Amino acid sequence: MSSSPTSSRPFDRAHTDDLIGFLAATPSPYHAVAGAAQRLEKAGFRQVAEEAAWDGESGGKFVARGGAIIAWYVPEGATAATPYRIVGAHTDSPNLRVKPVPDRGRHGWKQIAVEVYGGTLLNTWLDRDLGLSGRLSLRGGGSVLVHVDRPLLRVPQLAIHLDRGVNDGLKLDRQQHMTPLWGLGTPHEGELIAFLAGEAGVAADQVVGWDLMAHSVEPPAYLGKDRELVAGPRMDNLLSVHAGVSALIAAVQAGTDAIPVFAAFDHEECGSESDTGAGGPLLGSVLERSVYARGGSPEDRARALAATVCLSSDTGHAVHPNYAERHDPDHHPMPGAGPILKVNVNQRYATDGRGRAVFAEACERAGVPWQTFVSNNAVPCGTTIGPITAARHGISTVDIGVAILSMHSARELCGAADPYLLANAMTAFLRH
Repeated sequence: MSSSPTSSRPFDRAHTDDLIGFLAATPSPYHAVAGAAQRLEKAGFRQVAEEAAWDGESGGKFVARGGAIIAWYVPEGATAATPYRIVGAHTDSPNLRVKPVPDRGRHGWKQIAVEVYGGTLLNTWLDRDLGLSGRLSLRGGGSVLVHVDRPLLRVPQLAIHLDRGVNDGLKLDRQQHMTPLWGLGTPHEGELIAFLAGEAGVAADQVVGWDLMAHSVEPPAYLGKDRELVAGPRMDNLLSVHAGVSALIAAVQAGTDAIPVFAAFDHEECGSESDTGAGGPLLGSVLERSVYARGGSPEDRARALAATVCLSSDTGHAVHPNYAERHDPDHHPMPGAGPILKVNVNQRYATDGRGRAVFAEACERAGVPWQTFVSNNAVPCGTTIGPITAARHGISTVDIGVAILSMHSARELCGAADPYLLANAMTAFLRH
């Protein structure tokens, strides 16, 4: 089923208001995990340590590791072979990340050395006020989050007077042209980390490592005459993280006959191959240990996974009115028309006919309209954690998401109703 877009489709604007607040508060994967954990704890979930022995008690639990978090709820009466219903997402977004030796400069300017992370639309980071956020690692193994959410950095574009052909084609060198400035004078080694340590309230000599990134300080906001759109950063894929956490909590409150799981991974934008990525062992370890904690055997684990289904939720492409020829002529997803089912027969997405049926039934139960996305045959599509999850764990997986514009930009655009509709579809899926 597909539906036509409408700016008047009823939805709970409070959900989208909450998403806007979540996006503003989570400029890095580490902040996203902390924000998700806070919501889960408020809903009665408890964090369990990976190095500790796990119990088989019913209730909500979660594991957090770096930029990844996995939460699950074991209902009363669940057996060791009870199947899982998983919603998967990722916490990372393309951006500019601080290099190991950050303090540099030339010609009287202080600059910060950065590395391009993921498939970033470089031009969207030009002439934009940027803050810094991430994690500072301390002596003794601890860490603190840092979030400087005010204008600190800027990547200035060359004036048109010095590049008369710029409007005929902008070409940016990642090493030479993307280095942000942050002041005047001579750079001093350790200056940036000392500044950020002060912002985080720790001594500079206690900081021995860092994972830091730039973010736009312009806040997310409603857009349009009727406020039917939302513009903001990191919708790919914190929109799905927010929806997934909300859906898990709602499913638990409403009751479920499976074991609902929410899994958000790091490093999807660069291939998922890390200890906190979807290609790593974290999800498999959590599912297996949950089975064994409930007294199960390898046979019980195999039975549980054989009946498990995963929704891999990531943003997809809404039809672009200025570039409609880049889309498949018969598949034009629109904002406001509900979540999209993502299909690619070459397994860039994991959806098959059975998965379509699972997603359609969940949307029907939730009363949520949905759309289908498939790429133009001449324009290869990206991929998601979906095929990785299916192949690594042998789990039936369906790729879904919300249709947006400006994917991988420093600021993306979605329909204001779609986050709420996505969360409702996820809730219906997690419950049955």
